[in-house]
Amino acid sequence: MGMTIVEKILARASGAAKVSPGDMVVVDVDCVVLYDGNFFSFGKAGTRDVLKIKDPDRVVVIFDHEVPAPTAQAAALQDGGRAFVKQFGIKRFHDVGRSGICHAVVADNAYALPGSVLVASDSHTCSAGAFNCAARGVAGPDIMFALATGQTWFKVGETIRYDLNGRLPRGVSMKDVFLHIAGTFGAHATQNVEFGGSGLPYLSINARRTMTTMGAELSAEFATFEADDVLIDYVKQRNQAPFEPQAPDADAKYKDRRAIDLSRIEPLVALPDAVINNSVPVGQVAGTVIQQAFIGSCANGTLDDLAAAASVVAGRQVAPGVRLIVTPATQAIYLRALKAGYVETLMEAGAVVTNATCGACFGGHMGLLGPGETCLTSSTRNFKGRMGDPSARIYMASPATVAASALAGTITHPGEFFQGDAS
Repeated sequence: MGMTIVEKILARASGAAKVSPGDMVVVDVDCVVLYDGNFFSFGKAGTRDVLKIKDPDRVVVIFDHEVPAPTAQAAALQDGGRAFVKQFGIKRFHDVGRSGICHAVVADNAYALPGSVLVASDSHTCSAGAFNCAARGVAGPDIMFALATGQTWFKVGETIRYDLNGRLPRGVSMKDVFLHIAGTFGAHATQNVEFGGSGLPYLSINARRTMTTMGAELSAEFATFEADDVLIDYVKQRNQAPFEPQAPDADAKYKDRRAIDLSRIEPLVALPDAVINNSVPVGQVAGTVIQQAFIGSCANGTLDDLAAAASVVAGRQVAPGVRLIVTPATQAIYLRALKAGYVETLMEAGAVVTNATCGACFGGHMGLLGPGETCLTSSTRNFKGRMGDPSARIYMASPATVAASALAGTITHPGEFFQGDAS
């Protein structure tokens, strides 16, 4: 019996001819990503806990969660990170002004090479799986071990295969596909998810990243896409390092194989406090009054998402009493959106467009919720208290649905507003 994509990557990285579900493997790590939160353990000097790094050229440091620093503590952490970068000669450093959400910066620069292993200590590290990479969030001690030794360990899980076929209808995005999978199939704990299918050529890299990023909300171990010409060309344009894409064997063994007809997906909304088994068609919650609409995060702060939102709001105004907050995922995306006119369109409609950061998504800064408020978000999580006061209600939907709802003042189907193509 052959291997899945993740099994082949882990076999290569561990030096094994074959790995199977249940195996424990020690693997060489190709890329270690640190963000500002990692420097809690380092102290201001940035050297307290790490005495050596196996290979500084395999390390990326990105400030993202609290940028620019909103507190003295956040500023101290970032000072520690700068000292750390200087001490160990880390070249791939994204400081304030050249930064963004770490997973999106990884994507912008193709740091996640096809066939490679990437780790970070943020739960949405699986985002890099869009690049045919075995990417996973690991705990702080495992990050320290990977920095010092160049290795980490995983238990190989079973794999669920999703064949994505057809094309998404106008106004429907991969966030809706995720909500369909989460609502229909539930959690994928201890399992890997693998994506491919005849619809792959019609899905942008950004769309694929939305799906793999949300793999964390399925509780998946790894989320990976097959490599195709679109992906390979994207990577080669941004990173000159050699790589070896991995494809599943024809006789790969899957726990289950499921076909998704993209043409049949409709806009969905996750009800507050959970995404698993908690999705409903927009119509079931249409008319729910909102005070805040948020478009951003590592899952949905892409240029495609900003384009979709701008298409919806063009020539219209955000409803009175609604705050539409838009956060590009990286400074590079922000600049491209600015040049394309999306930022102007959003601001003319009454949106606040913030700098690139995690911001409101994790309840850090720039858009927290007050007592009893209701928010419709396109970010990664809708857990109670995630974005501010625990009494606030957080619904989750696609950027198009969020933008349409900001105009209406209530949760609204995007169909009547959307003017562009699906992302």
